[in-house]
Amino acid sequence: MSEWSVAEPKKLTFDEPVSDLHVRIVNGTVNVVGTDEGSARMEISEIDGPPLVVTQRNGTLTVAYEDLPWKGFLKWLDRKGWRRSAVVSLAVPASTRVEVGVVGAAAVVSGISGPSVVRGVTGDTTLVSLSGSVRAETVSGNLEAQAVTGDLRFNSVSGDLTVVEGSGPSVRAESVSGSMIVDLDPDGPTDVRLTNVSGEIAIRLPHPADADVEANTASGSISNAFDGLRVHGQWGAHKITGRLGAGTGKLRATTVSGSIALLRRPAAEDEGEDDGPWDGNTEATASTTRADKTPRPDMTKGPDAAARAEAAAGPGAATGPEGSGLGDTADDAGPEDKGSDAPDTSADAPAPGAVDDTAGESGAQGKTPDASDDATGTPAPTPGVTDDASGAPVDGVQGDSGDNSVSGPGGASGTTAADGTTDKKVL
Repeated sequence: MSEWSVAEPKKLTFDEPVSDLHVRIVNGTVNVVGTDEGSARMEISEIDGPPLVVTQRNGTLTVAYEDLPWKGFLKWLDRKGWRRSAVVSLAVPASTRVEVGVVGAAAVVSGISGPSVVRGVTGDTTLVSLSGSVRAETVSGNLEAQAVTGDLRFNSVSGDLTVVEGSGPSVRAESVSGSMIVDLDPDGPTDVRLTNVSGEIAIRLPHPADADVEANTASGSISNAFDGLRVHGQWGAHKITGRLGAGTGKLRATTVSGSIALLRRPAAEDEGEDDGPWDGNTEATASTTRADKTPRPDMTKGPDAAARAEAAAGPGAATGPEGSGLGDTADDAGPEDKGSDAPDTSADAPAPGAVDDTAGESGAQGKTPDASDDATGTPAPTPGVTDDASGAPVDGVQGDSGDNSVSGPGGASGTTAADGTTDKKVL
């Protein structure tokens, strides 16, 4: 047997093979990692208080205080014994059986394929990539298990349990007031049994899942993300029952006053798919939709309907041959219209109660120019012409109307005398 007493930071290398590891410390941190090497190594980077005793005998490596027993150490709460601390890191063969006991210290165990046992009072425990069976017991310390593929057993009073990507064949946990969050991604059927008193329980299963499900809560709320499961009880006690897939695995969850939630892991084929309108083109899509829905005047219903549609569209509507109320196009315009350069009339709205412009009516309905106007031989008026002797400019739309007449404010040609006759100005 080999023995060392370590009272200051030190590194040790053990030439003899190690098959079992026992570590018991108060305060500080314990780090245990599995390696492919046949030998074991240890580093004590910090130590305060009594020295640690390191022994190696018959393949068992022990790191502990001389006055701290392994059995019943959770009851070892003498305040005098708390005045110590150590930070211990060990690298052992991956197949080593590991037992760690901590009081007020954090424990991290990773890469171990052999059985692992962790006991603690107030320190948190982290387990990473363990393929062997795992048993963890805490009073108020939390347990986090990541990518654990072996059987997992957890017991606690008020500590929380968090399992991430658990793929072991079984998970069993009991707690009084600690919450339980279990994320499962098993390779085969899994037996899950969770029991709590006042803590919450959340379980996420793969989709599709293979399990016979039964979850109960006496007074807490309940939620379910699987269509194949039934929720019973609207008042008081709630229960979820049903079978997912073939029902080979089992899921049992029970709590008294805590809530229960069954969540669903997204299917593998759903990852990376297009999210539809949430793919970053929302703004462009919305603007395109608004542009497509801009009302346009219906030129087939005459100038009255076209004017009303243009007024309803507002100032932001499109303007041009369709939105101006003028129905003339290059195909149906007369010979004298094709060469004209009329000003844009889309900005001038007709006055309330005004008579429709005969030019717009003749263009929209396809009327021919008045023969009596053509017989006079009157040339087309030029911009700036007046319609009375005062020389006031024409109030309204000016331009080539197709009948060589000038449109006044009321939409009629020229000026109107008291007897109803029309007086035209000839240049």
